[in-house]
Amino acid sequence: MTETAKAVILHLGLIAVLFALQFVLPAYHHGNMARVMVLATYAMGYNLLFGYTGLLSLGHAMFFAAGMYGMALTVRHLGWTPPPALLAGLLSGAVLSALVGALALRTVGVAFMIVTLMFSQAAYLTILYFTTWTRGEEGFVLQQVQRVFWGIDPSDPTTRYFLALLVFATCLMLSLWLVRSGFGKVLIAIRENEDRAQMLGYDIFAHKLGAVVISGTMSATAGAVYALLFGYAGASFAGVQYSILPLLWVLLGGAGTLIGPFIGALFTFYLIDITSGYTSAYMAVVGAVLIALTLFARQGIGGEIRARVWRGLP
Repeated sequence: MTETAKAVILHLGLIAVLFALQFVLPAYHHGNMARVMVLATYAMGYNLLFGYTGLLSLGHAMFFAAGMYGMALTVRHLGWTPPPALLAGLLSGAVLSALVGALALRTVGVAFMIVTLMFSQAAYLTILYFTTWTRGEEGFVLQQVQRVFWGIDPSDPTTRYFLALLVFATCLMLSLWLVRSGFGKVLIAIRENEDRAQMLGYDIFAHKLGAVVISGTMSATAGAVYALLFGYAGASFAGVQYSILPLLWVLLGGAGTLIGPFIGALFTFYLIDITSGYTSAYMAVVGAVLIALTLFARQGIGGEIRARVWRGLP
């Protein structure tokens, strides 16, 4: 069996397990898993830029928020139905990522991190400035009737779970195809040795810009779907915290592995959820666990699986 076939079977198996869990999970964990799948989609977008291209962004929350507000504002203020509103969210993320990428990629290393952080903060402050429409930090709720489309009600727990799974599965398989395509292999070459990739004749800027746009659009997709499924949009999703979280999820799950973002998002979500039930100082406990994982599983959980069990893990 080829490595590609093994990879396809692995990721389809993960999708099948998530599909089966819909029928056995208790209501509380059922809702949590839907949320985790959407957040893992956000982390997958980040992973394409950081894990596969080697570009460390500290401003990815602006893409998540672009998708969220592109969807939510058109529904709230323009009366759009969810399908075109979702498309507006995706286009918002794609346009913003193209503009930010074209400017930020003129820098390298630490400067790239700082520039993306500055753009993200500008987006956050813009949301606060237009409080009349965005409701700022308070945010706003999309009513159930505003989110129904084609007879589908995303507020229904079963429907919400399957929609989250559909988006997650689609982005997962697209990511698998992308990283195994010629374009994806060039991104990995850039990550490993940018000078050598340039010497071989590849257009480094064009490939990096493509990575930023794809990453930003996928992150915007997660933001738009989050607004649709959970009916809320708020400025907190554009804050620094939501730029750090996908980095944390990817590092813990395994940067440069496709299953890493899901593992990291799931692990972190439940680590916070469980420890917060025992102590108000739960972040200290979470921090200690994360430090331990960083020390003893430096490649992340998925990275350790690749190093110890299956070297062909994509």
